[in-house]
Amino acid sequence: MLAAETNVDDPGIDDPGIVDGRGAADPARPADLSERLPALDALRGLALLGVLAINLEGEFRVSIFRQFLPGPPEAGLDRWIDAVLLTFVDMKAFALFPLLFGVGLAIQVERGAGRPRRTVLLLRRLLVLLGFGLVHLVLIWNGDILTAYAVAGLAVLPLLFGPTWLMGAACAACLAVFALQSLLPPLLPPIVAFPDRAWLVRQVADADRVYATGGFFEILDFRIREIAGFLPLHAFVLPRTLGLFLLGALAWRAGLVRRAARFAAGLWGFAALAAGTGVVLTLATAARSYSGWPSLGRFEAVGASVGTILLALGYAAAILAAGTTRTGRRGLAWAEPVGRMAFTNYIVQSLVLGVVFYGYGLGLFGRLGLTAGLGIVLALYAVQVVGSRLWLRRFRHGPLEWLWRVLAYGRALPLRRA
Repeated sequence: MLAAETNVDDPGIDDPGIVDGRGAADPARPADLSERLPALDALRGLALLGVLAINLEGEFRVSIFRQFLPGPPEAGLDRWIDAVLLTFVDMKAFALFPLLFGVGLAIQVERGAGRPRRTVLLLRRLLVLLGFGLVHLVLIWNGDILTAYAVAGLAVLPLLFGPTWLMGAACAACLAVFALQSLLPPLLPPIVAFPDRAWLVRQVADADRVYATGGFFEILDFRIREIAGFLPLHAFVLPRTLGLFLLGALAWRAGLVRRAARFAAGLWGFAALAAGTGVVLTLATAARSYSGWPSLGRFEAVGASVGTILLALGYAAAILAAGTTRTGRRGLAWAEPVGRMAFTNYIVQSLVLGVVFYGYGLGLFGRLGLTAGLGIVLALYAVQVVGSRLWLRRFRHGPLEWLWRVLAYGRALPLRRA
């Protein structure tokens, strides 16, 4: 998930390059902390809260495949929490990270123009991220998104060296495929077939047993065997991931990020329009789900997909615009440290939730309601906000952000602040 701290050394997850005496980034040296983009750090920190809530609600608390089976609706306060998450958070938070990742990739490509060593470094960073993702996927949690981001980053990288019109065309094509793919199955065979109902029933029952009561190695074995079932889900969101990578890169090229103050009025206007339209589309889907009204079938899925993207873009534009004002910067400052350490915090969330829900820990899998789960989300996130601030007072980067840089550069780098 994780784009990065938005500086030049990481695809969305690190910092801008050190500038030499001629005003050019030195590709051989890692960056300092002088060129941060605080609004993006804050946006990443806020998105991390949404990701934590959705991961707990639908992937740690119960099997991710339960959502595809009929079941009794949530009741009481859980029902309201579910509705709010579905409307304002679900998939929207996940859509923000590809945007940020795309911005980071574009920064690095731009500053490394004409410097082959910088391009090699970027490739190494993506390959190291892939390694981190595979470890996370297998040993900790198979809902990992780092692996998908690394692969998607490698896929879009050639486009980032091309003309803007080509990036724009590819971006539009990817987002159109994502929005319209629910209409395509009658016309095209699926890339990866979705499991049938019998498989889903069996998988959910096995997950309820293994995750709640199994030891570490039993869960590890089950997690590895379950990975194949995730492929259709990854195939479904891949066009969105690619499209949002490119959209983030286009936003950087257009100057919307680095010169946000110049475009503040337009950003506010776009935020209102995109978020308003997105809320209407997602509310329509949620209302149908909770009211029992007749489904619009495949067109309902199109509306939900478009609404997800628009609402995420509205959030991003609003945070960028807010970051251009003194009041906005002060209001967002608390989220910056947790956003700067997004990679570390993401992995820590997986470790903590594994201990809470899996059998080798508290074994609460399948036993916790949404209200109690939200309490865990807020408590864990609050600890991360405070912990990130305290850590960054003494250190330049989060521990995993630092390790990522060390592995990419292939040499020791300073961690403590001077």
